[in-house]
Amino acid sequence: MKKTLVAALTVATVAGSLVTATPSAKAHDGIGAGLAAGLIGGAIVGGAIASSRPAYGGPVYVAEPGPPPPPCYWQRQRYWDGYGWVVRPVRVCY
Repeated sequence: MKKTLVAALTVATVAGSLVTATPSAKAHDGIGAGLAAGLIGGAIVGGAIASSRPAYGGPVYVAEPGPPPPPCYWQRQRYWDGYGWVVRPVRVCY
């Protein structure tokens, strides 16, 4: 539903910008109206594009603050890497 609404808003914005009739440019005309129309149109289209998909591919869940995590420590563990035993430091947390 959200994507459909964003697509409809984008089509309406583009169609509206194509339909508007602009008078011929004159040297004594200011640029205020054109600048305002460009900023407003850019904000609408940019907002529609930015809100069309989440930043990281899905909803973001925020965990409620809880007790502090237990302390962690470093431990040396050995593992087989396919060629021989290797010892590496590993962070262990409870």
